[in-house]
Amino acid sequence: MKNLFQPDAVEEVMARIEQLKPSSQPAWGKMNVAQMVAHCSTTMDMASGKFVAKRTLLGRIVGPRVRHILKDESPMRRNSPTVKELRVGVCDFAQEHERLKQCVRQFHEGGEARCTRHPHPFFGELTPLEWSTGMYKHLDHHLRQFGV
Repeated sequence: MKNLFQPDAVEEVMARIEQLKPSSQPAWGKMNVAQMVAHCSTTMDMASGKFVAKRTLLGRIVGPRVRHILKDESPMRRNSPTVKELRVGVCDFAQEHERLKQCVRQFHEGGEARCTRHPHPFFGELTPLEWSTGMYKHLDHHLRQFGV
């Protein structure tokens, strides 16, 4: 399974992020491309411990039972629910595009030692490798959403 501690996976994700344009349109969902990159940056901040989202009730009940999705090759499903704290409003594409690339680089370079120890709002307690795999899958999900 790919994860953001792997240099090849980071190179792949960065190349795909570079393909995004302000005019990129989603194949599903409600976010525009600027909101999507801002959402992904905030999620990366969560994995780095710069932002802590509260555990959700649904996550406390269901999350531990479905953690296995962080360990398989299947992509995230379309229209997966988003934690309220990770929803974003109006954003500047250019600024958020650069921010996302920086977040991915910093997470990769920080490695396991710089990964958050806070629980994921849905899945709960995760190892650094599970965070890294989950962040790859999350980015892949949204990059596929916008056709890259």
